[in-house]
Amino acid sequence: MLGYIWLGMILLSVICALFTGRLGQLSGAVLDGADKAVSLSIAMAGSMCLWTGMMKIAERGGLTNVIARMLSPLLRRLMPDYRNDRQAMCAVSANVTANILGLGNAATPLGIAAMKAMQKNNPLRSSPNNSMIMFVVINTASVQLIPTTIAAMRQAAGSIQPYSIVPYVWVVSAVSLILGVTAAKILSVRS
Repeated sequence: MLGYIWLGMILLSVICALFTGRLGQLSGAVLDGADKAVSLSIAMAGSMCLWTGMMKIAERGGLTNVIARMLSPLLRRLMPDYRNDRQAMCAVSANVTANILGLGNAATPLGIAAMKAMQKNNPLRSSPNNSMIMFVVINTASVQLIPTTIAAMRQAAGSIQPYSIVPYVWVVSAVSLILGVTAAKILSVRS
């Protein structure tokens, strides 16, 4: 479906450019956008390599295990269906830790692994249970101490202080987490 939406937007742009006589401007904008996309990708690749490397160092140094152990009591309380499922809780902790460290690229495969581990012990195979929904809410809130992706994008766009947004990210992350968890608890299905 998304492919059709993109195709529709492209065709509409070409048609509008033809009728308004701005086909040259459209071509220029397409080439300029492609140039900026490549520049942004290269700039972000360097930053992502740096932070992914830092995550590996943190992992090997034991920092991720420390964070996971600190989060474990809270996560077990928020996801009681998996309180005694070590594999699922380890996968959830790894995902949340990656998000906290601002490593969205690393968090995505960890989140998929966590959902697969949770699905193994889900009595309702066709729909998620309350703990799985809570995990998605926590993941979507994306609590971050170091917003590496946004900082890399800001730096690539020419920001002098790409990390100046950190306090605002903390506030927004905390508020979204509190509201999301509250809504998930209020709307949870009683089993």
